[in-house]
Amino acid sequence: MSEAPEAGSAASGLCAVSVLCCLALACSYVGSLYVWKSELSRDHPAVIKRRFTSVLIVSSLSPVFLCVWRELTGIKTDAAILSLMGFRLDGILTATILPLLLTMILFLGPLVQLSVDCPWGLLDGLKVTFDPRFWRLCFTDMRWLRNQVIAPLTEELVFRACMLPMLVPCTSPGRAIFTCPLFFGIAHFHHVIEQLRFRQGTVLSIFLSAAFQFSYTAVFGAYTAFIFIRTGHIIGPVLCHSFCNYIGFPAIFTALEHPQRATIFFFYILGVVLFFLLLYPMTDPSLYGDIPICYLLEKGSRDHRSLCL
Repeated sequence: MSEAPEAGSAASGLCAVSVLCCLALACSYVGSLYVWKSELSRDHPAVIKRRFTSVLIVSSLSPVFLCVWRELTGIKTDAAILSLMGFRLDGILTATILPLLLTMILFLGPLVQLSVDCPWGLLDGLKVTFDPRFWRLCFTDMRWLRNQVIAPLTEELVFRACMLPMLVPCTSPGRAIFTCPLFFGIAHFHHVIEQLRFRQGTVLSIFLSAAFQFSYTAVFGAYTAFIFIRTGHIIGPVLCHSFCNYIGFPAIFTALEHPQRATIFFFYILGVVLFFLLLYPMTDPSLYGDIPICYLLEKGSRDHRSLCL
């Protein structure tokens, strides 16, 4: 009769350690952005470069948090730390292509809208895409580099690759998908400080914008967490994150006023329908090899069977 209370206390202890480690990691990531004192805005190239240094240091140290968590909880797995974090070769080709393709299907409406409004033809677009000067310009643009490379890579590494392995044994994969984005969403509230500091709007508008951003980033975080758990790779979430940063939130109100709004809304609806039809088939774990996070689940459990078989 004494085993049940002991098991319950062990589970609560595991969850407490997991949540504390995730909080420490989130605070370290956000705190690293403010170690540099500056009167310049976050979009100034000098500020961006300094923050690159900070977040890259924290991100490179993030596996240490996972190691500390494993030592504190006593959880032993057959998977290496980097493998748990999604750095592996098994199934990498499908992990690179399918999640990104699935995300593009979801954004089919915005992509059609962009193509309709784009002044370039297909051949012009291909010429620009394969022009080395275009990519040289991109990689020397600090804002582009932040939004398309550094932010997707470091945020997915910290908020998905490190946090999900710590949360899964406590909450189960399904609950971890919706728990992990809370840390990700809250971490974006630091933008409120800078907006208030530089008076980029009224207090009400700033907080409403922050609430909207929290909701959007939480939903997006749940999606990339789902991809990470289903595929066991970090590359898919990073590419999807970069793509979504490029596209931005769908310009639905602009689409309402578009001369070809009927066509555009057809593709908006088609994209959403196809996305939900293809969500599970395109993220079937059997397509991605041996999923390392399965080693954190109790064999024989429903979560283990649904995720790993």
